[in-house]
Order: sequence, then C-alpha cells, then structure tokens
Amino acid sequence: MWKTLFAKSPHYDGIRPFNIYFMRLIYILMVFVLGQDVWGHIFTYEGAWEENEAMAWSVWAAFSVLAVVGVFRPVQMIPVLLLEIIYKLIWLVLVAYPLWQADRLVGSGLEETTFAFVLVILPILAMPWHYVFNRYIYTTKETQPSPG
Repeated sequence: MWKTLFAKSPHYDGIRPFNIYFMRLIYILMVFVLGQDVWGHIFTYEGAWEENEAMAWSVWAAFSVLAVVGVFRPVQMIPVLLLEIIYKLIWLVLVAYPLWQADRLVGSGLEETTFAFVLVILPILAMPWHYVFNRYIYTTKETQPSPG
C-alpha cells in the first residue's frame, strides 16, 4: 500500500496519490475553514461595503467555491492552489516580514493573519511540483494542452 501511495499514478497524469490526497485535504480545509469564515462574514455583514474590503472577501469566497471543485478534480484546480501560494508568500514577504523584523508583528492586528498565512506550507508540500513545472513552465508545443 505504501509503495502505491508514493508511486506515480497514470490515473492522475503521473502525480503520486499522496499528492492527490494531500491536495484534496487542502481543498476540504478551504471549503470548511475558509468557507465558514468568509460566508459567515458576507451573510452577516451590515452596512455599505468598502471597495477593497468587498473585493478581498469576494476573492476569498471564490476560493472557497472553487475548492469544492478541487475536492473532486484536484489536478484541474492546481492553479487555485498556485494562486493561494503566490499571494500568501507575497503578503508574508511584503507585510509580515518587515513587521517581524522591526519587532512590531507580535501583538499587532496582523499577527493572526500572519499565522494563517504561514500555513501556506501545507499547499506548498501538497503541490506536485514536477507536474506543475512540466505542465505550466517547461511546456513545448507538443506538450501544451490543445485550446478549447
């Protein structure tokens, strides 16, 4: 059983079942943890939305909806995980790291967000990087998906 868990699977374009199960776990966490926070906030919000705040909540809501698809189609939703990884790493580098370096992160309003964003390590570990590089970066004309 353990050998098949880490062996490349022809059913998932050569991605190991371990990565598939791990990605599904990430999507499930997005559906329930992120979804509960986001949809709870959206449905109970009172008053007029501020533009940027509404945009941020809308994007997070879209993540939770796409994560439902990811549970059943984990390979097809890899770009959703890539976007999550990229935006969280950018935020950690541009916002959290300078605050931490200046010893102003602990006790600030961003400490909780930073903790949540540090958990980006989970999708980083779940990501089948060999597949991502071969599929999205090192593609040749023959390996590119056909349009349509």
